[in-house]
Amino acid sequence: MILVILGTQDKEFTRLLKAVENWIETYQIKEKVVVQAGQTHYQSDKMEILDFIDMDSFDKLIEEASVVLTHGGVGTIITALNHNKIVIATPRLAKYHEHHNDHQVQIIETFEKNGHLIYLRDLDHLQEAINQAKEFKPTKYKSNRENMVKLLMDYINQI
Repeated sequence: MILVILGTQDKEFTRLLKAVENWIETYQIKEKVVVQAGQTHYQSDKMEILDFIDMDSFDKLIEEASVVLTHGGVGTIITALNHNKIVIATPRLAKYHEHHNDHQVQIIETFEKNGHLIYLRDLDHLQEAINQAKEFKPTKYKSNRENMVKLLMDYINQI
């Protein structure tokens, strides 16, 4: 199963869903595609589309997925990586009114630079990203949380 995650942004991301639906039609994909669509309103007979889901269902879907195709949300990317999933990420872009700014580009570039995911820069190249995912061996994600907590505690203790 391929899981497409659009997050919970207040803006639609139909551009990605149109690309996925076109990919399914063009390559006659038989694998099930499940979409967590959030605020994106989209009708399709080729994908199972869910609006919002609870965390237990979310984790279960990620666990079942062979590939996670997602926007550039840090929480989604880290959750998928923590489940040892292959992640293909494409940013929501301000020029398409999918977000307020293009910070997701930097997020995805950073994860890509560290070897954690495949950056889908052009939705017309979805099939190539899927092919790349078959051979992709992501670098294990390691949280920097402990270091950040220590830095904050050190700072607080100096005050």
